[in-house]
Amino acid sequence: MLPALLTSVIALMVLSWSSDRFVTGAAGLSLKLGLSPALVGLTLVAFGTSAPEILVSATAALSDSSALAVANALGSNIANMGLVLALTLLWRPVPCPQDSRHQVLSVCLLVTALAGVVLIDGRLTRVDGVLLLAGLTVLAVATWKRKALMEAPPRDNPEGGRGRDLLLFLGGLVLLLISARALVWGATEVARQLGVGEALIGLTLVALGTSLPELATCLAATRRGHGELALGNVLGSNILNLLMVLPMPALLGPGRLADPALLDRDYTAVVLLTLVMALGMMLAVRRPLGRGTGLALLAGYGVYLMVLWRGLQATSGV
Repeated sequence: MLPALLTSVIALMVLSWSSDRFVTGAAGLSLKLGLSPALVGLTLVAFGTSAPEILVSATAALSDSSALAVANALGSNIANMGLVLALTLLWRPVPCPQDSRHQVLSVCLLVTALAGVVLIDGRLTRVDGVLLLAGLTVLAVATWKRKALMEAPPRDNPEGGRGRDLLLFLGGLVLLLISARALVWGATEVARQLGVGEALIGLTLVALGTSLPELATCLAATRRGHGELALGNVLGSNILNLLMVLPMPALLGPGRLADPALLDRDYTAVVLLTLVMALGMMLAVRRPLGRGTGLALLAGYGVYLMVLWRGLQATSGV
C-alpha cells in the first residue's frame, strides 16, 4: 500500500504544479497571438484536457467495448459540469463574457441536441460518426472565421517570449496528464487494498481521475485571474467530447448500444446539467457566473451519483 500512497501524494503535488504551468503558458500564448483567453480555453486548452478521453474512447472501441467509449464521452460531460465547473464556481465566481453567453453556449446546446439525434435509435453507425465529425469541421471553420470577435489586442508579456510560453503549455500538459493517471492508479490501488469494491471505485475515484486535468486547469486559471479560460475549457471540452470522442465508437466499433441506460440515464443527465449551466449563463448578464449555479450543478451531480448507486445495487441484487 505504501508505494501506491506515495505515488498518490507525489502525483497530487505534480498535478498542482503542472496545472499552474499549463495555464501560465496558455495565457501567455493568448497574449502573444492576440487571442482572448476564452478562445484559447475553447480550443488549445479544451483539446489538451480532452486528450485522455479521446485516447480512452479509441482504445475501448478497438477492444469491442463501444459502450465504455460512449459512457466515457457522456460521463466526461457530466463530470465537467456537475463537478469541475461546480467546484470552480463555488471557489470563485467566473466572468461570463457575452460571446460565451451567446455564440459558444448556442453551439454547446446544438451539439448536445445533435448527440441526442445520433443516440436516439440506440445504435451508433459510421454515418453517425461522419455526421459528428462533419459538425466538428463546420465548428472549426466557423470559429476560425469569427475569431476576430473574440480577439484581444496583442500585448507584450514581460515574463518571456512565445517559445517559453509554448514550452510551459506543452510541458505542463504532458505532466498534467501523466500525474492525473498516476493519481488515479495510486488511489485505486489504495482503495482496493482497503477492500473497497471495484464498481464503487469506478464511480468515484476513476470518474474523478478522468476529470482531474479539467479541474486542475480550471482552479489554476481562476486563481491566476483567467476565469474566462476556465469557462472556455469546460464548454470546449464538452463540445469536443461529443464531436470528437463520441465518433470513436461510431467509426471504430459501430453497433447497438449494449446498455440502454446510456441514453435513458446518462444522456438525460447531460441534457439536464447543460440546461442548468445555460440558465446560469443567461442570467449572468451584469455579474459573474456565481455560486448559485455552482450549487445547482453540484446538486444535480449528487442526484446522478445516487441514481448510479441505486442502479448498481439493483444490478448486484443488494
